[in-house]
Amino acid sequence: MKSKRKKHRNIVYYTSVAIILIVTLIAGIFPKLFGKYAQSTYDMIAGSFGWLFLVIIFVLDVFLIALAISRYGRFKLGADNEEPEFSFISWIGMLFSAGLGVGIVFWGVAEPLTHYLHSPFPGKVPDHSAESARVAMGYTFFHWGISQWSIFAISGLTVAYFQFRKQRNGLISTAMEPVFGEAYNRPLRNLIDILAIIATVMGIATSIGLGIMQIGGGLHHVFNLPNTNVTKVAITVIMVCIFLGSALTGLNRGVKWLSNINVGLGAVLLIFILIFGDLKFVLESYTLAIGDYLRNFIEYSLRVNPYTGDNSWIQKWTVFYWAWVIAWSPFIGGFVARVSRGRTIREFVIGVLIIPPLISFTWIAGFGGTALKVALTQNTGIEKIVDKDYSVALFELLQQFPISDITSVLAIALIFIFIVTSADSTTHIVASMATGGVDNPKVQHKVIWGLLIGAISVTMTIAGGLTSLQTASLVTGLPFSIILVLMIFSIMRALHREPTEHFQMTYIEDDTDYSIPLEKREQENNEN
Repeated sequence: MKSKRKKHRNIVYYTSVAIILIVTLIAGIFPKLFGKYAQSTYDMIAGSFGWLFLVIIFVLDVFLIALAISRYGRFKLGADNEEPEFSFISWIGMLFSAGLGVGIVFWGVAEPLTHYLHSPFPGKVPDHSAESARVAMGYTFFHWGISQWSIFAISGLTVAYFQFRKQRNGLISTAMEPVFGEAYNRPLRNLIDILAIIATVMGIATSIGLGIMQIGGGLHHVFNLPNTNVTKVAITVIMVCIFLGSALTGLNRGVKWLSNINVGLGAVLLIFILIFGDLKFVLESYTLAIGDYLRNFIEYSLRVNPYTGDNSWIQKWTVFYWAWVIAWSPFIGGFVARVSRGRTIREFVIGVLIIPPLISFTWIAGFGGTALKVALTQNTGIEKIVDKDYSVALFELLQQFPISDITSVLAIALIFIFIVTSADSTTHIVASMATGGVDNPKVQHKVIWGLLIGAISVTMTIAGGLTSLQTASLVTGLPFSIILVLMIFSIMRALHREPTEHFQMTYIEDDTDYSIPLEKREQENNEN
């Protein structure tokens, strides 16, 4: 029996490695051809299946909110008496840093300025206007809000429930057992696990690629270093060496330390912008954008234009974002599950859906709002500079304020550590998924996957830039979006099978006096 399981694990492992190697070699040997086909593939998938991404994510939003407020929200992701492994602050820092930290730093300035210059509603809202600035902020909030994190939440919740409450492995295929049956066939299990690994690697490749582009742009912008392919390769080599070193120390040390550093650096830069920028404008734009986000949530979530047939803007922005996050959701699911053990379903859903988006909104309002104020009131042309090269957006903004050299160096350090944190976490999770869902994969497996992630990230960045990265997420995100829907049925079937005695004990038979401190209650129990 053991040899059979090992054989199937080897199939998943070697098939995944082979696919990643083939894509890396094609992108490296034929960069121009790869970039050309990446563009046509992206256009085809986004045009045909954009509506599907929108519907699925909206369904996830509604389901998770309903689950959190239902009676099932009291179940723990672990044993009933289990306490969380990490403190609340460390938990939130790890969620945010290992989530889309790189993405928010890249797009936090670039996206609002781009929507300001090119309105999300062409013909209805004039470009380059105060009205387009308002729409830009609200739409950016939408892209980085609850919908994005609901994708992470459903994946993480499903994996954590089966891994920690049901004492199963952390594989996506195992979490599908309530849907397909505990004895469903091995080829389908292997296919699901391979797809999860490929999607994760492509998702992290997109994020690392964005980070490499931004660091290269920042080094050129600040220090006039040539932003060439040689520079990008050098950045990647240094990054791989550091994140492999961090990965080998484990989640309790490497990722936790780096996450805390990220939070500190990000806070320093944000406070700097709030002090030297227009705090009143930032707070007012934040308040207005929250209102616009809530008011337009359903419209933005299901926005398609079947009557005009022009969905190009939605395909370029919303569909890309959802596909990118879906592609990365197996990793985030595994990682969020790993750091959320001991928390209730309600605490998990509220924590993942509310707190990281609020942090994102604060960053967007601080940096993106300040950039919009500069574009509206100063004739610097910042929006046109950013429109030509998204990677210099943050550095172009910092240049408008004092000590820009120092703050730009801090920004480069922040981006670099975000990349290391994300890649570090992904290496651990992918190595685990590829070796049967073990909690602590061997060092050699982490090294192999770390090298593969670095290689495919830099080759795709060089081959087709942003288009190649977007296409990778879209291609892998499409099939995995169906698995996310199946996760809804899986988790609900499993929760329905929970003993009904749990609810009776929780709501009726629990006569504990919670006004007595926990330590005293434990002492009394021990004495009895």
